[in-house]
Amino acid sequence: MKTSLTRLVTAAITATALAFTTAACGDSTAADPATLTVGFVVDPSWAQVPVAAAAGYFGKHGVKVEVVNFPSGIEALQAVAAGQLDVATAADVPSAAVLSKSPSLRVVGDGARWEGSRIIARRDAGIGTVADLAGKKIGTPIGTSAAYFAANTLADNGIEAELVQVAPSATVTAATRHDVDAVSIFQPYQAQVVQALGADAVELTGGSYRQHSLYLAAERAVTTKATALSAFFAALDEAGQDLRNLSDPAIAAVATATQLEPGLLRTVLPQFDFTLQLTPELAAKLGELGTWAKGQGKIPASTTLPDYATALDYRFLPASR
Repeated sequence: MKTSLTRLVTAAITATALAFTTAACGDSTAADPATLTVGFVVDPSWAQVPVAAAAGYFGKHGVKVEVVNFPSGIEALQAVAAGQLDVATAADVPSAAVLSKSPSLRVVGDGARWEGSRIIARRDAGIGTVADLAGKKIGTPIGTSAAYFAANTLADNGIEAELVQVAPSATVTAATRHDVDAVSIFQPYQAQVVQALGADAVELTGGSYRQHSLYLAAERAVTTKATALSAFFAALDEAGQDLRNLSDPAIAAVATATQLEPGLLRTVLPQFDFTLQLTPELAAKLGELGTWAKGQGKIPASTTLPDYATALDYRFLPASR
């Protein structure tokens, strides 16, 4: 079971490459104003991307989207900051950190809000409630939204526990081999840890964090591919409606992209608000998260955090947003 689930995580990343025309970072498409190279984190948080691709919405709106797959937003953001992508998907926590280092990047959309974050604990580690996490080891990819959720939950409940670095693809193994007492991880890994632990899994909620699933664009894309960016979001807007309706084709597209079972997705996807938006309030949230990342050493202590309001670019979402 452990081996098959670990392979499933790997398959989740490679399967998306089969579903899309996958681009090599930094290839000749960079100069094509009608083509966007998008770093896609294999996670239901950005489910509009596989749904729009499968439904033909990108072609309908006149944009060619080539997708490069990433296990987390940190890697996708590194690629877009290096000029290897036009657009990257990433949660708000790593986005706040990268904007402090790469101020030319722009947040061009907030694709979804997710309130389904959980700490998945092992019952056989003596954990049944959030209070039982005291003194335990929680595996999480440090610097990500999952780590922030764990830290926020602990702080809000006055609990001290140890956050241990675990890569997203290693969370199933870390939990099932008892390397850690609990994990805090985003989808699809969260669902896979629950599946692997079975009756031993305890899903814990807490804290006040609601993840924003963002789209960040490189300066080159904002200045030379404005029409393509607008078309991209018009396609995602249609895909979002399919997701809100839980249409069978949309479920199938996300299942192919994430390797999650369609039945499970019918439970997971309603946890997301897939309405495209970009609001001024996001700047304050990014500032809060940037301060946290600075305290965690993910942003150098000497860094002056940017005015995150200047990073929000509202031009590309459909007019109604």
